[in-house]
Amino acid sequence: MNVVIIPARWGSTRFPGKPLHVIAGKPLLQRVWERCCRANKIDSTIIATDDMRIAEAAFDWGAEVALTSSKHQSGTDRIAEVVSRAREFSLIVNVQGDEPLIDPRLLDRLVSTLQQNRHMEMITAAHPFQNAAEAESAHQVKVVTDLSGEALYFSRSLIPYPRDRKWLRRALRHQGVYGFRRQTLLRLVRRKPTPLEQAESLEQLRALENGVRVHVLVTKQGSPGVDTPEDAAALEQIIARAESRGLPQ
Repeated sequence: MNVVIIPARWGSTRFPGKPLHVIAGKPLLQRVWERCCRANKIDSTIIATDDMRIAEAAFDWGAEVALTSSKHQSGTDRIAEVVSRAREFSLIVNVQGDEPLIDPRLLDRLVSTLQQNRHMEMITAAHPFQNAAEAESAHQVKVVTDLSGEALYFSRSLIPYPRDRKWLRRALRHQGVYGFRRQTLLRLVRRKPTPLEQAESLEQLRALENGVRVHVLVTKQGSPGVDTPEDAAALEQIIARAESRGLPQ
């Protein structure tokens, strides 16, 4: 069974209550959930949270909700709790709750790639940056890959160092979506945080430091996340423009 699990928590240093922040008439988290539900290769979409405000709102719009512990340090830990209670989940896609424009076709591609490559344990996505300022921002996570598309490293710093500024056009922005095989996910959350993971505050480095190969699916473009109220305001404008053109959101 293929499942999308969206971890959601109320507390956020930069944006408390972000999951239920209303953007163009709908809570942010509902927009993420609706997008995920459009994926053809996903059998179930679940919101995992420890907050009853989020849970009750999600129930109201028809989502399946899994209540989890409040002690989790990461979204991966939260989804692993849900997976540990459901043996039927074999392929798990972790979609961040702040990706309201996530492409359902990307989720299908992640699942299809895992299905077609039985030895692949973990997969994620990346795309070229739109401009140099984004590539140089510490708020944007970068990834570099080897020639077969396996991740070599993830960083908040610009990697590799661009001796030629033309390289900035080829830098890859990591998109916060992951596909796991069940046993890979459960194995990783049992491991302690690793040195590079702690240095960069990037949990995907735990996989690399423990020898798990992470395949990177490179797409032409990605979707903007929502980290701050300013991001939410910008997204509202994007949605308004799309709706004025009759595009589904």
